[in-house]
Amino acid sequence: MFLKYLIAGCSFLILVDRSVANDAVPPGFIEGHLKIVSLKTVELADGNMEKGTSENYAEYPLLILSQDGQKEIARVTADEKGNYRVALPPGDYILDVQGRGKGHVRATPQRFTVVSKQTVRVDMDMDTGIR
Repeated sequence: MFLKYLIAGCSFLILVDRSVANDAVPPGFIEGHLKIVSLKTVELADGNMEKGTSENYAEYPLLILSQDGQKEIARVTADEKGNYRVALPPGDYILDVQGRGKGHVRATPQRFTVVSKQTVRVDMDMDTGIR
């Protein structure tokens, strides 16, 4: 008798587990390109002077914030070419740059919506404020 209830209970748990797995919504993605602009003239290793973009993306992580901007959901660093891609649950978010507002970094936070199994593109331009 006990074995009969044990088997029935296990079968029920398997069915419940499968239904929960089927109810899980697949993530969507945000991808884009971070463009860093600096108006400061810099001397390169070869002695040439260059004015324009800086490519030290690790210094400027991107923050993915909740819709109200109060909670950090994820943090991503662009690759060596300035590209980024992150999987997120469907929902509304804000993309921002770490240090904006506290330092000299200037960028406009951007709202975006992630949809399951789709990719949204959000490019971010920022100014380091270095003149």
